[in-house]
Amino acid sequence: MKVKTDELTRAVRVAIDMNRTDTPLLAVGDSDTLTLDTLIKAKLPDALRLVEMEAPLFMLESGHILEPGEESTFFIGSDGKGFLVLPDDFMRLISFQMSDWDRPVFEAITESDPIYRQQASPFKGICGNPERPVVALVRRAEGKVLEFYSCRNADATIAQACYLPIPRIDADGALDIPEDLYSATVYRAASLVLAALGDQLATTMLELSKSMI
Repeated sequence: MKVKTDELTRAVRVAIDMNRTDTPLLAVGDSDTLTLDTLIKAKLPDALRLVEMEAPLFMLESGHILEPGEESTFFIGSDGKGFLVLPDDFMRLISFQMSDWDRPVFEAITESDPIYRQQASPFKGICGNPERPVVALVRRAEGKVLEFYSCRNADATIAQACYLPIPRIDADGALDIPEDLYSATVYRAASLVLAALGDQLATTMLELSKSMI
C-alpha cells in the first residue's frame, strides 16, 4: 500500500513519544521539529528495506514482475543452465520458476554457499534440476544476475518471476509498504532516528520492530 511520508513521519513521532518515560523528544511547535521530521523522512526508506529483508515471505506483497528487457538480459544454454540480468533496483527475490520446473524457488543462494559449487557439475543429479531447482544471486560484468539451474533444454521460458525493489520515496512523496509491515517499519524508523540522536531508547524500538515481524 502507498503511504505518504508525512503520515509515516507523524506515526514515528507518536511511537517515540508513547515509549518515552520522561519528556517527549520534541514538543509540537519546537524550533527543531522541522529538523527531526527531515531526519525521520530520511530514515524511512532504510527502515523499510531492513524490515522487508527480515520479514517472512507471507508478510510481503506480490512485488514487481521480473521481465527480460533486451535479448542480452536473459540467456539459457544447451545444458539448460542460464541467467537473468536483474534490474538496478532489485533487493530481494520473492519467487522464480522456469516453464519446465516442477515448483518455484523462493530463496536464492549466493556464491559463498557450498551448494553453489555443485551447480558447475555437468550431472543434473548433482546440480539443480527441474525437480530440485536452484537459483543463485551473483555479480557479473553485466551487473546483478540471477543464475538458474537448470532446465531440460534451452527452449524453457520464464513462467514466474517476482522481486522486491529497493524502497524509494516516489514522486508523490509516498512509500510502498506491505500492509502487514506498517507498524514494524514505523518502529524501525524510530529506532534509526533515535540511534542517530544517541538516544538509548533506540534499542527498545528495534526490539519492538523485530517482534512485529
